[in-house]
Amino acid sequence: MSLECNTPTAETDPHGRDPHAPGAKLDAHKPRTGLVLLGFNRALTEVARVGTFGANKYTDHGWLSVPNGRERYTDALLRHLLTDESHDPDSGLLHAAHAAWNALARLELQLRQ
Repeated sequence: MSLECNTPTAETDPHGRDPHAPGAKLDAHKPRTGLVLLGFNRALTEVARVGTFGANKYTDHGWLSVPNGRERYTDALLRHLLTDESHDPDSGLLHAAHAAWNALARLELQLRQ
């Protein structure tokens, strides 16, 4: 009896190797996280600076408990996008990094629902 599954969620080798063959790696159809984490390393570092600023100003992970968080982070995202300034006067960090942080906060809250 075969346990093999042909759905996209089944773990398979992208080169069709048998899972037990030398050199097999069952990572076909899995996200290539390095494309984001390594490809956007400078941008993500700036977003991390925004997160650190917020944690120091408020509290670690406090953003998760903000009432109406998705709506409020949407408003914050738009405020940072619509400004004519390059840097936020409160943090000294790029408005674009603040906008990215707010977009990630919105997305995370949406995914946790």
